[in-house]
Amino acid sequence: MSVEHVLCVPAARFRELGEFQGFRADTASLADLLDPANTLYLPRPEAEEDPSHKQLIPYCVLIAAVAEEDGTAGERVFAYRRGAGGGEKRLAAKISCGVGGHISTVDRDAAGDTYEAGMSRELEEEVSIPGGYGERLVGLINDDETEVGRVHLGVVHRLDLSADHPANPHDPQSFPRVALREASMIEAGFHDPAALLANPAALESWSRIALEALFPAVARS
Repeated sequence: MSVEHVLCVPAARFRELGEFQGFRADTASLADLLDPANTLYLPRPEAEEDPSHKQLIPYCVLIAAVAEEDGTAGERVFAYRRGAGGGEKRLAAKISCGVGGHISTVDRDAAGDTYEAGMSRELEEEVSIPGGYGERLVGLINDDETEVGRVHLGVVHRLDLSADHPANPHDPQSFPRVALREASMIEAGFHDPAALLANPAALESWSRIALEALFPAVARS
């Protein structure tokens, strides 16, 4: 069986560009990180144990517009629990709002931009979004305080799901359709970001960091 080789950047190069802990609303650094002069592909089993390199991970947060009971506009976040059958055993049972995964040599060999090809492939492998969405690069996540975070660097993308009208937060059927394609993603649905952040211990660290960045008013309350 062939071993997956995943896109990495030396941790030393990441530090040169400005090391940080948590979230940084930095979209310009991604181009530097993706420069072929700064990247290499390592066998995934090796990369998962090698903190001298950071695996670059597209981390897509799916957001739906809702009409709140008081008539104001609101938002809900698609989240799921990572089942035991997932690829990253260290995150099993945690709640995640991130969809995405590793960029591999499969994406390097595809036509077009390697990173974009990898992000699209990972999205399509994990979920189907038939109604479409608008995508925006938001920033980067680095979490050297966890075993998983020390060997990964998250690239946060906000995906605003398309809909003819805002969803009713009390009617799951009114939300844009997101169909799961990955068996390890369980208990999926749309959630109030405030409710998710109210129980940070249940969240994987990247999801907590991403939600605090995307919903700062909620995080401060």
